[in-house]
Amino acid sequence: MEYNSSDSVRLDGSAVVIIDQTLLPSRTVYKTLRTAEEIYEAIKYLRVRGAPAIGICAGYGMYVISAGIKTDDPAILLQKLSEAGEYLCSARPTAVNLSAAVKRMISAVSENTDKPVSGIKDILRNTAEAIHKEDIEMCRKISGYGLSLIKNGDGILTHCNAGPLATSRYGTGLGALFLGKELGYEFHVYADETRPLLQGARLTAYELDKAGIDVTLICDSMASSVMKAGLVQAVFVGCDRAAANGDIANKIGTSGAAILAKYYGIPFYVFCPSTTIDLSCKSGADIPIEFRDGDEIRTMFFREPSAPDVKCYNPAFDVTDAELITAIITEKGICRPPYGKNLAEMFAE
Repeated sequence: MEYNSSDSVRLDGSAVVIIDQTLLPSRTVYKTLRTAEEIYEAIKYLRVRGAPAIGICAGYGMYVISAGIKTDDPAILLQKLSEAGEYLCSARPTAVNLSAAVKRMISAVSENTDKPVSGIKDILRNTAEAIHKEDIEMCRKISGYGLSLIKNGDGILTHCNAGPLATSRYGTGLGALFLGKELGYEFHVYADETRPLLQGARLTAYELDKAGIDVTLICDSMASSVMKAGLVQAVFVGCDRAAANGDIANKIGTSGAAILAKYYGIPFYVFCPSTTIDLSCKSGADIPIEFRDGDEIRTMFFREPSAPDVKCYNPAFDVTDAELITAIITEKGICRPPYGKNLAEMFAE
């Protein structure tokens, strides 16, 4: 079945349907999620991934879970949905979109307990659909702002995946490239493979190639080489959480790319919808970092286990310090240092 970027996460009646990203690019498989356990498993094991896509999945998931709660008492619905939301949030703690979507869905119940349960469930569905529609609009705006930062013919380095699979429609970190292609721009993209789960190799290179964008896949350790050779004019990355001071958490290896870009004098741009900005988080030191099973390093994509008895250190994310970031691109505009002041003003409400 052909991959369609516009339906990587969608609601289908009383189920959430996702593209299983762990099987791309060799197979396109749509997975149907009907229970809290199935939604948790899909988020935990990266069948759906990318902070905005996780938030969209969580919104639809909370509605689907609510549809299965048999009660006429709004208080019981609120209690059971709150328990389910806490369970889903434990799947991946770093991406703020997950907890934000869950909180928004729970608020939709708590603010409407004077209504019948059937009416509350309708509100939940409308709220989940709003989360999705808002992300589509944010991605469109972010893509336009991002395109203003580069010119035709530029070389762009990417790390991990921040395209339609990770968000909706254009994406965030890749959105400007897709929009530019539609408008006749030509770019050359160097896509880091993104060890250990190869999101760049399996997903970013795949999405860009499908769109007809010139892309070259490189190992993460080759980033310095292509920068030194003058092949890269900007680095584009997404973001799983941005703190109030401008520190950002993104896929492991992002901070290394930022340090290299700083050394070579290359702009380092972070693409970040407002749903990913957490002004209650003072700095990157306050962002919880998810640690994953060492077998992802030992055995993933190897024919034979690599050093099966050796311990592994496997954080899924790292924090890039604000001083390494040239600009943070949001749907409200391009935010530049000092981030502590400018992010607060941009998102004052």
